[in-house]
Amino acid sequence: MAKKILVIDDDPVVVKYLVSLLEDNGYETCTAKDGLEAMEVLKAERPDLITLDLEMPEEWGTRFYRKFKKDEALKDTPVLIISGMPSRHLSVRDAVGYLAKPFDPDKVLELVKKAVE
Repeated sequence: MAKKILVIDDDPVVVKYLVSLLEDNGYETCTAKDGLEAMEVLKAERPDLITLDLEMPEEWGTRFYRKFKKDEALKDTPVLIISGMPSRHLSVRDAVGYLAKPFDPDKVLELVKKAVE
């Protein structure tokens, strides 16, 4: 069974690219455009990994991260930060990785594989 990855980003171009990249490499995907939508999708889909942008409208990635980490059933879901925001090490300390935008697709796949397989 394919591993499922939740892609959270407010930029539809980034979402489309990541979904294509992941699906072309055998992963299932689900998406959310901000932290509010992401919580609903996370609970419904139970992904194996989350790719998370930090700076989004409505609810930032850091706030979503703090919320979902309080949920016993969801808190162990690994997170890969993909963001253009500086100081990422201060916001999500136990992320499985951090990639700055623009990112290298091979590095995305490397970090995803390491986190879910």
